[in-house]
This record gives sequence, C-alpha cells and structure tokens, in this order.
Amino acid sequence: MGSSSTYSVVLNLSFLVFIFFLGSSFASFSSSSSSSSLHPLVFNSKVQHLNYTAISEFRVVNRRFLAECPHLSPYLQISINSTTSGLGDEEFLSVNVSGVLNPSKDDWVAMISPSHSDVSSCPLNEILYAQTGDLSKLPLLCHYPVKAAYMSNDPDYLSCKKKECKKYRNGQCLVSTCGGALSFHVINIRTDIEFVLFSGGFEAPCILKRSSPVRFATPNKPLYGHLSSIDSTGTSIRLTWVSGDQKPQQVQYGAGKKQTSQVTTFTQDDMQSSALPSPAKDFGWHDPGFIHTAVMTGLKPLSSFSYRYGSDSVGWSNEIQFRTPPAGGSDELKFLAFGDMGKAPRDGSTEHYIQPGSLSVIQAMADEINSGHVDSIFHIGDISYATGFLVEWDFFLHQISPVASRVSYMTAIGNHERDYIDTGSVYITPDSGGESGVPYETYFPMPTPAKDKPWYSIEQASVHITVISTEHDWSQNSEQYQWMRRDMASVDRSKTPWLIFMGHRPMYTSAEGLLSVDPKFVFEVEPLLLQSKVDLVLFGHVHNYERTCSVYKSQCKGLPVKDKNGIDTYDHSNYSAPVHAVIGMAGFTLDKFPTGVNNPWSLSRISQFGYLRGYATKKEMKLEFVNADTRKVEDRFRITKASASK
Repeated sequence: MGSSSTYSVVLNLSFLVFIFFLGSSFASFSSSSSSSSLHPLVFNSKVQHLNYTAISEFRVVNRRFLAECPHLSPYLQISINSTTSGLGDEEFLSVNVSGVLNPSKDDWVAMISPSHSDVSSCPLNEILYAQTGDLSKLPLLCHYPVKAAYMSNDPDYLSCKKKECKKYRNGQCLVSTCGGALSFHVINIRTDIEFVLFSGGFEAPCILKRSSPVRFATPNKPLYGHLSSIDSTGTSIRLTWVSGDQKPQQVQYGAGKKQTSQVTTFTQDDMQSSALPSPAKDFGWHDPGFIHTAVMTGLKPLSSFSYRYGSDSVGWSNEIQFRTPPAGGSDELKFLAFGDMGKAPRDGSTEHYIQPGSLSVIQAMADEINSGHVDSIFHIGDISYATGFLVEWDFFLHQISPVASRVSYMTAIGNHERDYIDTGSVYITPDSGGESGVPYETYFPMPTPAKDKPWYSIEQASVHITVISTEHDWSQNSEQYQWMRRDMASVDRSKTPWLIFMGHRPMYTSAEGLLSVDPKFVFEVEPLLLQSKVDLVLFGHVHNYERTCSVYKSQCKGLPVKDKNGIDTYDHSNYSAPVHAVIGMAGFTLDKFPTGVNNPWSLSRISQFGYLRGYATKKEMKLEFVNADTRKVEDRFRITKASASK
C-alpha cells in the first residue's frame, strides 16, 4: 500500500523469527558455564545487536551467575572518603580497599544506586534478558551497576605496594594484606549510592564486601539546566532542569523577571516492554526525579542575559550567562550541528555504553561558545545512548551543561531514543531499551505539534530549519509527510532564503551496514526535498562525516567549483539538488569507510570526531567540519545565491 507500516510488519516478523531462533538455540548453550563468552549468534549479529548494544563483559554483567567467593579475608574493608554531611553535586570520590590477602586482576568495584538495590542473583528464565545481548543461564544483578572499575586501575594494587601487617607474633609480621584505591566521578543522581567489591571479573563475579551507603547532601538540588527555542522570534526561550523536589520552582532572569516552572516526570510504568522485559522496565530503571520547565519571555534576539533557577527551599543554581538566537528573517546565524554524541566517563571506569569522542567534542564546542561565536546548537538524534539505563540521562545532561545552558540546544529524535517493538516506531528494533521516546521528550521539549509527534520547524536569521523524525511514519500518506510538505512549501525565501532539512537516518552514506540507509525512506522523501528546493540536508546515524555533490537519486546533478580560496562552492542561484552531509561523528565509536568504494556522489569522507560549524547570511552559507581533537577545519564548503528569491 506504499506505507511504512507494511515495512514495520516485515521487520517485526524478522525480529520474532530472530527471537525464536535464540530460544531454539538456547538449549545447547545453557549448559555452558557463567563465565563463558557471548553466544556466537549474538556476537556475530550486527543487525540485531551491534548498533544498539555495547557488547562487552560489563555490558552483560547482570546475566552472570553470582558465586560465593572462596577464602574471604577477615580483614577486608571498603570505605569512601565522603564527609558526614553527604556527597556534593559533583565529586571525584576515592574508594579505598584494604585487607586483601591475595590481590587479583579480577577484583573490581561497582557503583550501585540506590544502595538498597538487589545485587543478589536473579534466577529468571534464560531468554528473559536477551535484550542485554547475552544468553548466560542466570543473571547476576537484579539492578544494573551505574559504573565499575577494576582494582588494577590502581598501579600499586597487584604489586601490593600498599602493604599492611594485620597480625604480629614476637615482633614478626605473620599476616600482611594489600590495598588500593579507585577514583569515581560521581554526580548528583539524587538516590544514595553504595560501592560493592567483587572478585572473579565481570564474567564470573562473586561479592567480597559492600561499603556503607552514602547520600547526596542536597538530593533536591536543581541541576542540569538546558535551553531550547520555542519559536522563531528569539524573544522567548525555554529552560528545562532536573530536581528531586516536585514543588514548582522558578527561573529568575534579566532585570528582576521570573517565571514559575511546570513540573512533570515519568515512571517505570511509562517504559515499554515486550515478551522480553526491557532494561528501562526492569534492571536499568532509575528514578528520574522531577523535570521542571519554564519559558523566559520578554527577551531580545541575539542578546545576552543571565539567569538562575531553583527555590529558596531547595537552593539555587549558579548565575549563568546565555545568548538568545537571532530572530527569523534577520541576516546572520552562527550554529553548530552534529549527531550521535552520547557521553563518556571522566574517571576511567566502565559503563554500559561509552561514546569515546563525546568529551572532546563538548570541550571544543564549549570553547567556541565561550568565545561568543555560537548562536544555537542542533543535535540530530542519538542523544544520550541511555537505551533503558535511565541514570545515564543524568550523566549526559551534566556533560552537555557547559554548552546547553548557554545557547539554544535543539534536538531531533533518533533510533536510540524511540525505537521499540510494537510502539508505533517505523523500525521495531529494541534500540531505545524500552524508553520509546518518553525520557527524550520529557528532558528535551521541542516546539512539536503534540506528544510523540517529534517534528517541528524553526527559523533563525536567514535559515528555515525543518526537523523530522526518521523513526515515525514518513510515507506519503502519513501525517508527518503531509506536515513536511506544507512546512517546506510555506517558506518565504525572501525572508529566509536558506532551507536546511534535518533528521537522524541518512539517505546517502559510503559506510557499510545493512540498516544505514533505508531505500524506502529515500524513495518516499527524497523527491519532496528536490521539489521544496532544500539547500542542505543534515543526517546522523552513521558515525563519520561525509559530504555529497548536489545529489538526487544517487546522481550528481551539480558539482561545486573552487572559489578563489580553493573552497568548494555550490551555486544555488541555478538550483539542481540538495547537498547532503552525514554528521554522526560527535561521540560514538567511529565508522571507518570501506576501502575500494568510491561513490561518484561522495566528495568528502572523514572518520574523525568533531562537529559541523555553520555561518549563514542571506547571500551564502559557510560550512566547516571541525576536528574536535585538533580544532582544525578538515572540510569546508559554501552554498551561495546571487539573490534571494521566493
């Protein structure tokens, strides 16, 4: 019938066949020991696992059998260097282990929250946790660790340089023990935490010792404020933040202005599941606290203001300087854009999903914002990669604070925020871990038409930006397609001569991968881009940078020419087709380009961490790919028009 629902049915059937195959294959595998490696079916299944599950020993630690540790040391202690008043909002916490008789490379420490979480074994049905990517017979922890680190991260641990004598006789030491210390980066996640010492590695763990629980000094503290635009005027901007308190709070800004917050949250009941319980519904759940949002009004476009948020009862944030975006129809816009960022630990620990490039990208963008050269940011899908492990949203919000609290941080939804079986997404892979868009839409309220309709447009200066969801129905009879058609047809090119189209999954990429490009998406939507004379198309999903010619149906309809500075320049005075750029290189492990593949429409290919820097006036757009590690521009191009036209 030409609808994406038919495509979903096919994918759904494929997924059910896959699960049936897992179940039928399980009998021969379940007799293997808990320390065995991942089942070859799972390990080799890139389609079902590699793109949404970080397959690692730690990632599947909750699927391991919890054994009794033999020969426990009576001297064993684990302690934390916290004050009696509780933990601060951000600390590098030292966890000290002492009294170890035989230090092992397999000794490790897990951070658990809340501290009453069940870390005993959960002997459930073997197939129940297939979404974790592991098929071991019994799970380990009923609740997932926030993070973990091997004791060998302390170089003095295995060599026993921190030796203590525990038993003397006649002045001679009869029993000596070893110790070590680990540093954990801890942020205020509201619930108390505990550290558990294990041995046996991630694959055959057993509990040695648990610390005393420790609480945060201010669990209700307002934190992680981030900004987003609500319209194209530049005179209002939304602030969203997190607190452990559900009572309304305030944002105070400008010269004595204030707004009271609207408060919402989500619960475990809002998370989705299937025949296979999802991480979000089960062992990955963490209480999100309460999400506050308030709109600052009466502002001036392209101007600097200060704000703080909170209340007298729970405390206030620091005063923060921010910049409003330019009003639609004005001339200059300076923006940054990227996809697939996620987050990474700052302490050398292991987490369930790590996006190694995210820290350098955030730091580079923060430096640009501090220099005053950024008006707004666009993050086009795969936001936090929490994928059902809800505490990771807090760590992501903390990571982006240096940029998202200073300028408008606009987002598009990706597969790792939305996709889940039988929830209305086009693709029925369990990529969101059961979140199904609920945390994303709560943390990042965009100017969308309604809940679970995450498409919108906004104008900033000379640019009209159309943001879509590649995860919702985009077929020609769908609500979203009709909205796209109307939105782009309504653009006044004398006011905003540039039209940028943003979404998550790309139409063109040279990278390999079965689900990198959906031919049906291209077939349905690409003609609309040409009809609407879209100038620039930005997608993520593939984790590298790639720029095309002016392309339509895989054919170059126009090639750029070098200007006097040697920069590729596309002349859209005589429009031929959109320029596409894949910009999914902001954090997730990079995708390499295959050797020997030279698509004629591909003009620039870079596999480095970074972001796209844009500068638009009514006469031209300048775009640059910035390497976040070196801060060097590795690709640049221009799109020009002789004059604005309708």
